[in-house]
Amino acid sequence: MTDKKATLSVGDKSIELPVYSGTTGPDVIDVRGLVQHGLFTYDPGFVSTAACESKITYIDGDKGVLLHRGYPIEQLAEQTDYLEVCYLLLHGELPTAAESARFHDTIKNHTMLHDQMRNFFNGFRRDAHPMAIMCGVVGALSAFYHDQIDINDARQREITAHRLIAKMPTIAAWCHKYSTGQPFMYPRNDLNYAENFLHMMFGTPCEEYKPNPILAKAMDRIFILHADHEQNASTSTVRLAGSTGANPFACIASGIAALWGPAHGGANEAVLDMLEEIGDESNIDTFIAKAKDKEDPFRLMGFGHRVYKNFDPRAKVMRETAHEVLAELGLENDPMLKIAQRLEQIALEDEYFVKRKLYPNVDFYSGIILKAIGIPTSMFTVIFAMSRTIGWFSHWNEMVSGDYRIGRPRQLYNGEISRDVAK
Repeated sequence: MTDKKATLSVGDKSIELPVYSGTTGPDVIDVRGLVQHGLFTYDPGFVSTAACESKITYIDGDKGVLLHRGYPIEQLAEQTDYLEVCYLLLHGELPTAAESARFHDTIKNHTMLHDQMRNFFNGFRRDAHPMAIMCGVVGALSAFYHDQIDINDARQREITAHRLIAKMPTIAAWCHKYSTGQPFMYPRNDLNYAENFLHMMFGTPCEEYKPNPILAKAMDRIFILHADHEQNASTSTVRLAGSTGANPFACIASGIAALWGPAHGGANEAVLDMLEEIGDESNIDTFIAKAKDKEDPFRLMGFGHRVYKNFDPRAKVMRETAHEVLAELGLENDPMLKIAQRLEQIALEDEYFVKRKLYPNVDFYSGIILKAIGIPTSMFTVIFAMSRTIGWFSHWNEMVSGDYRIGRPRQLYNGEISRDVAK
């Protein structure tokens, strides 16, 4: 914080507003005092408004930087696992070896779902979208743990975090199993977090499923790279819902609902749709020309990012992982994946894309990896939601642990003024 001031002139009024400085990033003008002068700001999409103060994640889109509690995402992806990142986001520090072991054991002991929850799945149509099922089931968790959701009790919040982190892979995998008609697979405590998810996704009671370590590592990295991304639409939704005092399960369900939107969580699914539309390597030049044509509605999905004006730091890790997975599965010659690799090459070399910094982003590579592993596109956003749960919860927990007030955005009213009913 600083003692700097900004002066706003409105007509004959001159209003002084405090200016705050964080540990890094741009200064922030505190506009809360405007209401005393009968004014408020207009910022559709809140793209120029800081609605909260946070110590969790920092993004510098111009430099391609993503930090979780100060740690670069590249280092976390290479040197930690997803559960250690969960601990970091939740507690502010990376765990010691002993803390990590205890945390891993705690999560393993919470992976089971209450057996009555099977009834919730049976209430959905078999062709229901997995995100619809996940949203409903996560919200329903509050009915099973209603006696331990006192948001003012730090210990109850911590237990709820453990439950959500542990149960989300089970819920996600069961959403898939339900849509395919296969039996639900129960979690196994002898497997790590990513291995357990793959086991519940692809295993059957007929034979033992042995997770491929390369694929499990790729899944763990996908979880890490999607764990948090600052004040995005779904995180802001969780914070806004939480500002009412709503229970954490309901707040996380609201985040899932926001993530479901194709402009937010559906980007990697859109990448696969685009690759299918292109269809063959011979069509690539035609579609590249369409992408460059301002009059053509076609857009290359998975390139560029609203926040990053440089290479998405998560994409660098995902790029390496994608090539590892394709090599492991012998899919280097898969027609759709060949299209993706050619598009990647063009985006990194073609002056049009390089000049505009339209680099492949994390959604481009994660979609390729998930397809290669055999995960249906309808499950892509479910996996995103599963990964992002710790980010949502950490922001919710940070908010309810401090001084907060109910969210109440204002509006610029352009409707009819007062008028009388005439009969």
